[in-house]
Amino acid sequence: MLANASVTTMLPVIEMERARAFYERCLGLTPSGFKPDGKFIYQVGGSTLALFPKPEGTKAEHTAISFQVSDIAASVAGLKAAGVVFEDYDFPGFKTVNHVCVLGAEKAAWFKDTEGNFLCIHEDLT
Repeated sequence: MLANASVTTMLPVIEMERARAFYERCLGLTPSGFKPDGKFIYQVGGSTLALFPKPEGTKAEHTAISFQVSDIAASVAGLKAAGVVFEDYDFPGFKTVNHVCVLGAEKAAWFKDTEGNFLCIHEDLT
């Protein structure tokens, strides 16, 4: 029923201008503009990313969005150069090396946006 529907990822932001600066300057997203309900929209690889104002914020302990990249090492380097700070982990069976963790058939690296949302980049290995 929804197999051909387009998908919009909704991310809450406390301060829209601060969040937009991060998504545009650090991540390089091109803005599409505001919607009448206050959401700010980006088109990303055929999908839509919507930032919506939520003054009280939110506290999700999971990855809110993951961007698929073709070369994770180059992407990490480019994002770091743009000011992105990556998370590092060292748990049994889950350890990052140079900010990257191998998870079965993919490599992944995590970072937070200015609003505390967990974001990820991942590279498929197969």
